[in-house]
Amino acid sequence: ALVTGGACGAFQAFSLFVKAKEVPAAARCPGGGEGVRWRCCRQAFGELSGIHRHVALQHGGDIGQQAATEGSPSRGPAPAGNADRQSGHSGSSPEIFPVLPDTSHVSHDDLTSKVGEVLLYYCYCEVKDPEKLCAWQKALCQRLHLTGKVRVASEGINGTVGGSKVATNLYIEVMLSQPLFKDILCQDDFKSSAGGAHCFPDLRVGVFKEIVPMGIDPKIVSYKETGIHLSPQEFHREVEQYLSQGSQGQGDTILLDCRNFYESKIGHFQGCLAPDIRKFSYFPSYVDENLELFKDKRVLMYCTGGIRCERGSAYLRSKAVCKEVYQLKGGIHKYLEEFPDGFYRGKLFVFDDRYAICSNEDIVSACRYCGTLWDQYKLCSSQHCRQLVLTCPSCHNKGLTACCPVCQEKELKVTSRTSRQTLKEECECTRRRPRVPIERVLQRMLNTGK
Repeated sequence: ALVTGGACGAFQAFSLFVKAKEVPAAARCPGGGEGVRWRCCRQAFGELSGIHRHVALQHGGDIGQQAATEGSPSRGPAPAGNADRQSGHSGSSPEIFPVLPDTSHVSHDDLTSKVGEVLLYYCYCEVKDPEKLCAWQKALCQRLHLTGKVRVASEGINGTVGGSKVATNLYIEVMLSQPLFKDILCQDDFKSSAGGAHCFPDLRVGVFKEIVPMGIDPKIVSYKETGIHLSPQEFHREVEQYLSQGSQGQGDTILLDCRNFYESKIGHFQGCLAPDIRKFSYFPSYVDENLELFKDKRVLMYCTGGIRCERGSAYLRSKAVCKEVYQLKGGIHKYLEEFPDGFYRGKLFVFDDRYAICSNEDIVSACRYCGTLWDQYKLCSSQHCRQLVLTCPSCHNKGLTACCPVCQEKELKVTSRTSRQTLKEECECTRRRPRVPIERVLQRMLNTGK
């Protein structure tokens, strides 16, 4: 089914199909791209599969109800609830089938091989029974010897898991066959990188209020109000145009990194605005404190895999100050697959024991102590601290292994005690960092020549 361009709810059913309004070439893609052919809910789509998935996710219930009311000349009225089973967040979402894959044909060595990959994915959909989905996910990952983290909520699922290639392939196959994710999740939604089960210390599967912790009730700010998705190619063209304009032409556009400061520190898009925040839950406050910065601007937003942009762009749009909000579909992960030497420079931070993956040779960060180019994180050596620190081999060999002088001193005191009690507290560098920085971006851009 295709949805007519314009506001949600503007449907015209015909044989259970709704025709899409094709966008004229001149109005297709921001920046004049030719890839986008349909629009709905302020989103742009260049492929049939994309608009099909959007309709199944967002409008399945509406289409089903209208078709059932009006009837279809060729098929008759739609069975009650039929479209609802196609929709991710309609009144009667699909049941969870807790099916586990048959691994009898797979050798134990192939299933537990250390040579494998790490998968990153998310899926927004209505989950009537998060506990049941959580239990199935745990059993599924254990069957396939996968480690990692999976967050389940009534709004969907968000996971990053590692294991052998055989195991991750089976995991994707089972996920795509799950009725709950049918017509919503597809093969391309799984981002992969070299790794394995050893990249995580264990398996953690749990039920949460949000599948990405922004700290705002999903009922108040929903992912359904997200920004316009741009493919990696479209985003690349936008960034190219943004950078080509130089400091004189950037007044109406902001390239926004909505990740944490330690992520953007080791890798980011050229010319971006990277908020100095420690947690994504600080992002809403950052937006609130810097509304003037976003007033009448076109915002190009990106994150690691796309999920933070889903809620982050929705929150920014809820403030009704921007001209438009766009987001990179699939995040940096998908962009680097197509543009490894594009406009993203440095490493991509990941939330596992690897800390970072790379696609280019650029180093954009420096050692905490001597300032030499360095981008490989380690945990602060103090037992009470969980901060990440950039310390080069030379400084590390000198014993400079903590994130700040206070932590360095506390480490010496802790190691001299007989007690093995581990404390966790904020260190000096954390306390000194403002929770929500006030940006003075325009002046800073002029000063740096960006």
